[in-house]
Amino acid sequence: MKFIQFIGTQRSGSNLLRTMLNQLPEIAAPHPPHILKTFEHLLPIYDDLNDNSNFESLINDICLWIELNPVTWQTSKFDRAKIRDRCEENTLIELFYKVYSYYAELQHSEYTCCKSMSNVHHYRDLEAAGLNPRYIYLHRDGRDVACSFKKAIVGEKHVYHIARQWKSDQEKSLEVEQNIPSDRFINVKYRDLITDPESILKKVCSFLNVPFNQIMLNYFHAEEALKTARSGKMWQNLSQPIMAGNYNKYLKELTLEEIRIFESVAGDMLEKLGYDVASDYKNMPELEEHDIEAYSLQNSKMKKEAILTADRHDIEARSPQQELLNRFHTMLVNTNRSCHKLTL
Repeated sequence: MKFIQFIGTQRSGSNLLRTMLNQLPEIAAPHPPHILKTFEHLLPIYDDLNDNSNFESLINDICLWIELNPVTWQTSKFDRAKIRDRCEENTLIELFYKVYSYYAELQHSEYTCCKSMSNVHHYRDLEAAGLNPRYIYLHRDGRDVACSFKKAIVGEKHVYHIARQWKSDQEKSLEVEQNIPSDRFINVKYRDLITDPESILKKVCSFLNVPFNQIMLNYFHAEEALKTARSGKMWQNLSQPIMAGNYNKYLKELTLEEIRIFESVAGDMLEKLGYDVASDYKNMPELEEHDIEAYSLQNSKMKKEAILTADRHDIEARSPQQELLNRFHTMLVNTNRSCHKLTL
């Protein structure tokens, strides 16, 4: 099974590109449940994965996690036994890949595609496991990413924290480019995707060695796109044709101070990726510790407000997974307490 891995930062058009690729019968690109990001911190719950019963518990929990995803996959329930039979090693990476490849087999697709862009921070694990992904590095002007995160139910909210995350993700993505064969890496700019979609999609299809199909441009009629749009306000644009002018929003939506803060953190990366900067960030004084502390307090407050003011439907769509995650965290706390007692 061939494997596609998106890398970069969320809120960069990845769901748009995912739904476009998902129109092709050769590619199964489900909405991501962020398996690695979610479960890497929960592994202590399962103790030694070489114990088959522990590994089977992990299989069950990951399958349940996917089944509760706000945007459902095109299968009502995962066959745990079949996934177990496919796993050659008792590791999270192996299980992650076999879940995706199993789903692609159900769709009769030759490619499985993971849109979890945070997996860029796991690329060495993906490579060590021999998965040899074809990486699609999709990037967007970080200041527009900040505008999007400020309105989303997920993610950081203060531009300082968004800038730090965005810069870190781009640095890691460029590291991938430097360390894997060039025939497994493609760089796609979001602005190019929305202003010249057919050209960019043909380029991506050529990279993947699959035929381009005009149906990709009509993604907004597809059930996958409509289902995603219905599942949360931050994906509602997927029910519409491409918004060719959806860039440089930060010029109207961020204050001059917010732009200054973002560029003081990530101005060098903006320029490296070909985006214009508005400030003389190179000569700006470093942010003071008390400023950063204030930003952190504001960020925490803004994240709480985002939940409190979120659309009720969005909250309800996410609540089954959130309840499961709360249960996992309780188990993790209890596990850590037990381990602490054993070490005393």
